[in-house]
Amino acid sequence: MNPPAPPKFGQIPPTAPDHGARRSLRARLAGGPIARAIARVDVGVYRLVRRRSPHSHVAPVITAYSATGSHGAIWLAIGAAGAALDPPRRLRWARGVAAVALAYLFNTALKNILRRRRPAFEDLPHLIKTPTQLSFPSAHATASFAGARAYNGLLPGRALYPAAAAMAASRVYLGVHYPSDILVGGALGYVLGRTARPSAMYKV
Repeated sequence: MNPPAPPKFGQIPPTAPDHGARRSLRARLAGGPIARAIARVDVGVYRLVRRRSPHSHVAPVITAYSATGSHGAIWLAIGAAGAALDPPRRLRWARGVAAVALAYLFNTALKNILRRRRPAFEDLPHLIKTPTQLSFPSAHATASFAGARAYNGLLPGRALYPAAAAMAASRVYLGVHYPSDILVGGALGYVLGRTARPSAMYKV
């Protein structure tokens, strides 16, 4: 038997199998036909992305970018900077910050209710460590799309939304989320980001 290949750059070598993650996936696959189909697509796309993504050169950049989205930090910082540097629109910036914070807190509560575990496959180790093993929905995606939605009109949406999408996609690349985690997280954030835009004066 050949020895196992050494981990690629940035990969965290697998330790003991994550039985909680296995049970979580088995529960999804044991659901109804729609749940099973979604779970199978989830795993298939996840494996495809992980196996075909380059690691050695781009992993440090993606890891650093993804780290800025932890707890919605980069989006909260953007809003705080806007409020400080743009006094005429300070209230709009403050509403944006509140929307991002609300989205992150709502996501955290939802995660603790649903308690889906992160993907864990021994042949595809994560590229980063995470503070919890809860996966659904992605907090990075929720906070990012809440920020993009909330700050659109204050900053160009053509820059905000690609930045949010890249943040969300980084979580699958790094191995810590299924695609459905980021899709649902992004949709949730987009809806919650609307709370920062309560009147018609905001550009949709």
